[in-house]
Amino acid sequence: MANLGVNIDHVATIRQARGTQYPDPVEAAVLAQLGGADQITVHLREDRRHIVDRDVRLLRSVLQVPLNLEMACTAEMVRIALEVKPEMVTLVPEKREERTTEGGLDVVGNMSALTDAVRTLQEAGIPCSLFIEPDAQAIEATLKTGAQMVEFHTGRYSEVVGSEQARELVRITEATELAHRRGLAPHAGHGLNFRNVVPVAKIPFMQDLNIGHSIVARAVLVGLERAVREMKELIRR
Repeated sequence: MANLGVNIDHVATIRQARGTQYPDPVEAAVLAQLGGADQITVHLREDRRHIVDRDVRLLRSVLQVPLNLEMACTAEMVRIALEVKPEMVTLVPEKREERTTEGGLDVVGNMSALTDAVRTLQEAGIPCSLFIEPDAQAIEATLKTGAQMVEFHTGRYSEVVGSEQARELVRITEATELAHRRGLAPHAGHGLNFRNVVPVAKIPFMQDLNIGHSIVARAVLVGLERAVREMKELIRR
């Protein structure tokens, strides 16, 4: 069964919208743990639009489950990761103008920087994952960086329906199998929700699913602990 990583960025989005001290994403992470989260995921963006440095440092000290720090491949973020020492880092593409992450990393085009960051982090004992599109070229490029894991971008799968979605599921399944054969731990995330998660959770060798927006949206209606529990139950099935 795939593990559930709960992304709490959008709890911080609500807080930052008014510049208040609530809702506290650290408190949300504790509730997510109670609901069965296997991991807490946060994206510390360069513009600090939701998660801020204080959140990351507090989460590292209070969590009883692993912390997955998503971040851009920059000197500032590498420095912060080395100070905080999360259980893992996921390197992701980042653009200031985007509403949310729009696709996977261009690993080939950024090979040198990604390889340097992966080496620095993993030498410090922090395993690295690269957020990529589910295709063979990206997987092979990831191997060259030395990263131990990949997270497949499921945005396209989540946006389409019917036969198009079925094709995207095959694409993700084949990429997961290839990553597993090549020694990379396969993860997936982006756009997964209560209606589309089950087929992805059933993919053989899939290790982690990182889900945020749909859980936080559900939590507005039923509470965070219950929303996480409901998602965990879908994955467990």
